Amino acid sequence: MNTENIQQHPHHSTLVSIIWNIANGLRGTYRPPQYRRVMLPLIVLARFDAILSKHTDAMKALFDENQQKTETVKLPQTLLDKKLTAIIGSNRNQTLYNVSGFNLARLLDDPDHIRTNLIQYINGFSYKAKDIFDKFEFEKEIDKLDEANRLYKVLQTFIGDLQSHGLTLSPDVISNTQMGYLFEELIRKFNEQANEEAGDHFTPREVIRLMVNIAFEEDHQELSKPSVYREIYDPTCGTGGMLSESEKALKGFNQEIKLSLYGQEYNNESYAICCADLLIKDEPAENIIYGDTLGVKNAKDKGNGFTPHDGHPSKRFDYMFANPPFGVEWKIQEDYVKEEYADKGFNGRFGAGLPRINDGSLLFLQHMMSKMKQPEKDGQGSRIAVVFNGSPLFTGDAGSGESNIRRYVIENDLLEAVIALPDQMFYNTGIYTYIWILSNKKSAKRQGKVQLINATQYFQKMQKSLGNKRNELSEQHIAEITKLYANFAETKDSKIFNNQDFAYLKITVERPLRLNFQASAERIEKLWEQTTFVNLAKSKKLKDEAQIKADEAIGAAQQQAIITALNGLGDELYKNREAFLKVLNPALKALDFTIGAPLKKAILEALSERDQTADICTDNKGNKEADSQLRDTELVPMPSEMPFPLSLGYDNETNLDELLTALRPTVQEYMKAEVLPHVPDAWLDEGKTKLGFEIPINRHFYEYQPPRDLAVIKAEINALEQEIMQMLGNLQ
Repeated sequence: MNTENIQQHPHHSTLVSIIWNIANGLRGTYRPPQYRRVMLPLIVLARFDAILSKHTDAMKALFDENQQKTETVKLPQTLLDKKLTAIIGSNRNQTLYNVSGFNLARLLDDPDHIRTNLIQYINGFSYKAKDIFDKFEFEKEIDKLDEANRLYKVLQTFIGDLQSHGLTLSPDVISNTQMGYLFEELIRKFNEQANEEAGDHFTPREVIRLMVNIAFEEDHQELSKPSVYREIYDPTCGTGGMLSESEKALKGFNQEIKLSLYGQEYNNESYAICCADLLIKDEPAENIIYGDTLGVKNAKDKGNGFTPHDGHPSKRFDYMFANPPFGVEWKIQEDYVKEEYADKGFNGRFGAGLPRINDGSLLFLQHMMSKMKQPEKDGQGSRIAVVFNGSPLFTGDAGSGESNIRRYVIENDLLEAVIALPDQMFYNTGIYTYIWILSNKKSAKRQGKVQLINATQYFQKMQKSLGNKRNELSEQHIAEITKLYANFAETKDSKIFNNQDFAYLKITVERPLRLNFQASAERIEKLWEQTTFVNLAKSKKLKDEAQIKADEAIGAAQQQAIITALNGLGDELYKNREAFLKVLNPALKALDFTIGAPLKKAILEALSERDQTADICTDNKGNKEADSQLRDTELVPMPSEMPFPLSLGYDNETNLDELLTALRPTVQEYMKAEVLPHVPDAWLDEGKTKLGFEIPINRHFYEYQPPRDLAVIKAEINALEQEIMQMLGNLQ
């Protein structure tokens, strides 16, 4: 059904307006960003009541009759659920009933007991419906309204305003689909109003539509077949926007398509909204799991009620969408994630690697990849669309967890495209964001390739800002970006790369340590900057004051003896360490105490300075010592002719060693061309060479902007000076 046609339904705009006016009546007891705490559960309650109220007595009678039976003849819960739901009519697919004997009309007939009866009414709902109100924590709001003497008035206004306009939420007038769209619009309006509080759990609908359009773009022919079945999943489903928009898009061009929607969400209010939306549309809400997707160690022991791990452990999905939290640390989940990583490796979800603790974005990506259907096993693959900030593109050094995860994605040819979005698109952040498209069913033209799309200029300014959201995508922008993806061609805003273009070698370039030495007064004074030397006069005792004083006196005497010995060396400048040691060692051995290696190192550190005219320092085997201060790293691009994937077994380090051996000529050529002409004494430390992967999308679309002409700048400065002088003159 077309969205526009639904929104033209005579009830739609009027209902939205009425409900919005009722919400404004909460002012005083609630601030506007808090209105949703009352209005969203109240809308759900009113819709459920409109479905059930005609059958109030029949449902209670059946329930009471079953309760009076002995345990041996009582109906099992599943059968009782079916019988109670069947009272509504044969058109209802999902379990929904209420056995309290109340409905909204009866509640209003007894104003003196409105709070008690309303709570009893809510407790009488079927399990999933009651769970929705529990997660909304609606009883807290009931108590708050009752204490403010507003509860009866709010319910009366809600029902009365609808009736005064001749409106109803009855399914006889507003279909489940129409009600779903109404609820979605109200969710959007309330969340936009509360963007500071709800922004983490609400993705702008135009961003979702872009993700959905791109994910389905290459599959239209297959998805248009009659009675085709697909499963869609969002591991951070929030209020269910991505699930709703994907369902809307698919049914938009194939009404006969069969869909199952799955999700998981840890925020209780968002979970409640998502489940309510599904139940309102008479779709399965059991597939939405409450809990932490990554997993919380001993979560049940903490009493938070979370599912302590993946809520759909054995499921695989055709399409997956997500907007994981940006840059959020995963310390709470650390124990569980690391345990799974260590115990299961690639048989678990996180085998490719673990990112740094302050950003779990790539953990969610790996979780989604673990749920892809495999063409060789399932007969079809999967596609993923996920929104990230810039961090997952390049954060993490070569060999780090982030780099290894990118390596796994690219080596396994899973990355189809990365799309750079405009900034200021989200309610709670103004940063640039990026859509990643992954697939294990790439079309022939995309195999071994990655498409980068620069869509940062595809936006229009909003008439009114919402938090940090000042820009939005129009339908035309969505169509244009989708077309860039579909065409898969080189343009100003679309570039095509080979997988190996994102791989690089990080090499470590060493330069020799060159020092001169001198026992001058100035350098001897630097001994007091050496911790080991200073600690000579510090006792390791804690309580024995006499011993402490004795130790400090001995240490101070040793310090003075060392200084005296060094003063006797003269202030000759040595440019060869061995020559200086021939002078220093006898002086130190002549002392009546032993100079250990750490203390000798501190003395040499104080008496030396770097000097590029000095001789190279060598170890006891005659090997050149590297100067850590001159150490540098270089990133060597992967040669385009290098076969890909780079290693046959991703977690096999032997293959990585073989790869580095094969690339030695490339590295040597790089050293010869880029390093040695500038620092001829440099050498490569091959043991520190690492393989890295990054996706520097901004670099590939960078356009040089030449500085403005100096004459133009000077003219502007002169104009400003004249303007300032004129303003000052007006003050006189």
